[in-house]
Amino acid sequence: MKKVSVLILSFFTLPFLASAQVDSLATEWTLKQCIDYALANSLTVKRSTYAVETSEVDYDEAKYSRLPSVNGQVSYGSSWGRGLDPVSNDFVTQQINSSNIGAQASLPLFNGMRIHSAIKQLRTANAAAEQDLAKTKNDITINVATLFINVVFNKELVENAKYQLASSQQQLDRTKKQVAAGSLAKSEELNLDAQVATNEVNLVQQENALALSLLQLKQALQIPASQPFDVEIPAIEPQDVMLTQSRDEVFDIAKQVMPEIKAAEYKVQSSEFAVKAARGNLYPRLSLIGNINTNYSSAASPRRIVDEGRFLYDDSNGDGVADLDAAIGMSNGQPVYTYVQNSHMENYNARRQFEDNIYRTVTLQLSIPIFNSYQARASVRRSVIQREVAKVSAAETAQTLRQDVETAYNNAVASSKSYNANTRQVQAREEAFRMMKQRYEIGAINFVEYQVSENDLYRAKSDLLRAKYDFIFRTKVLDLYQGKSIY
Repeated sequence: MKKVSVLILSFFTLPFLASAQVDSLATEWTLKQCIDYALANSLTVKRSTYAVETSEVDYDEAKYSRLPSVNGQVSYGSSWGRGLDPVSNDFVTQQINSSNIGAQASLPLFNGMRIHSAIKQLRTANAAAEQDLAKTKNDITINVATLFINVVFNKELVENAKYQLASSQQQLDRTKKQVAAGSLAKSEELNLDAQVATNEVNLVQQENALALSLLQLKQALQIPASQPFDVEIPAIEPQDVMLTQSRDEVFDIAKQVMPEIKAAEYKVQSSEFAVKAARGNLYPRLSLIGNINTNYSSAASPRRIVDEGRFLYDDSNGDGVADLDAAIGMSNGQPVYTYVQNSHMENYNARRQFEDNIYRTVTLQLSIPIFNSYQARASVRRSVIQREVAKVSAAETAQTLRQDVETAYNNAVASSKSYNANTRQVQAREEAFRMMKQRYEIGAINFVEYQVSENDLYRAKSDLLRAKYDFIFRTKVLDLYQGKSIY
């Protein structure tokens, strides 16, 4: 069950150190520090973050596709031999240098709601990517929490092994005195000395297990193995946690808060809009297109005649209107005035050509799909299939979540019973060992019986530690499924 470990977060509420850099790390870390550091440095989280940013770009692109598209163009070319003058449209035989400047704008007016559906599709796809990122963070949290609790458990076992070694060493010292006084046989001292050596080996093994678990946690955090590092044992007891919800209640809440469920739902919605967008390709498209262009040709005469002639008339009244008596005659009831021609030559450069050759067009274009090699309908069928796949995936995700919740609930109940049983066992073993110790000190039992009792107590304490953290862990898993705060 992958999500289970996230639970441990809930019972670690100690403050988080400000620095997240390896150079300034404290030697003892809380679980919150470990998880925050892992999330900040995880390459998997960064990859998922980029996936979210990519989906945001796709969504923005879809939104802006509603706006007009405007493009400009500039061209310059040269031709030789007999060719067409792009300005005068006359055939000429010479080298012609020509240039064209233009711009085009296109605005979609209707396209079968394809853009509208695509916007909704990519918006929900972006929401799904964000939930996938949240799930990725949960997975990182689970892994770190699992490794963290393993370190805590091994630290407790080391302390337990130290206690056992100290106890056997004290007993050895007492036995040596009794052997020296002649009250015990030398074999008792030798047997107890062997037991001390066995406990020393056990302590070394537990310390090695602790070192390995610390190394695994460092590797998960991407911290160098040489970096001083330790974890802080949380101050929490099984009495601080308890089961307050039924398995069905936990599942109902989990369906509303778990990111994988939300992601699956968003993907189903996105696939629905993808079908609508694909169907939009079956409908006609209406667009408004505008163009503006101008050109230049070196074949045009470099100089041209400009006529600046004018009509002569008399404005005696000063009202800006020619007086009728200034006309030289009448034509169709209108006065005819004297025209004085005043022409001159001027340079006809590129700027003048560009100004004179401007032309504009506005087009309303309707595109009707008739037959396009079955591409549009194939796209619709694929999108329908993907929608059904998304629905199946959502159902599988919900089913997996139900199974995880039921398993977690059963594990929590079982670990609660196991903890209670181990608690009673340790109490019984402690009392039995206390009595055996007293009897051994007065010579009422032999060393073998004493050693068996001590080993039974050690195993009982180890089992209690395992049951303790397992119970806390399982209970906090259920808290995670209910969306409760993990800090």
